Amino acid sequence: MLRSVGQGSVTGSGEDPRDGGDPRVAELRAAVSRLRRELAAHPVEFPDRAIAEDELAALAAMATHGTPEIPRLRNSLLVVAAAIGSVSALSRGLSEVRAAVELFGGPPRG
Repeated sequence: MLRSVGQGSVTGSGEDPRDGGDPRVAELRAAVSRLRRELAAHPVEFPDRAIAEDELAALAAMATHGTPEIPRLRNSLLVVAAAIGSVSALSRGLSEVRAAVELFGGPPRG
């Protein structure tokens, strides 16, 4: 096991100690990270970009601190989708975040 200053353990297993071994959390963290990078690289400004960036940061924080609350995840997904839903260049990343959120359970039945 290797350890760097300010870093967690490196075991070689590919697991991140922040997710407690929960593959759903790892998938959420990866999907959110990809979409944040895509959004940062997107050259065109749009009205709700700051809202999307803030909510993606909140999702990243939730994924960093263990298993997130499902209602909060769903709310964040709705906010992000509303903010960037019409930007076709980001649709794949948004779909990946949606799929990661759905790993925590399907939509509530009404």
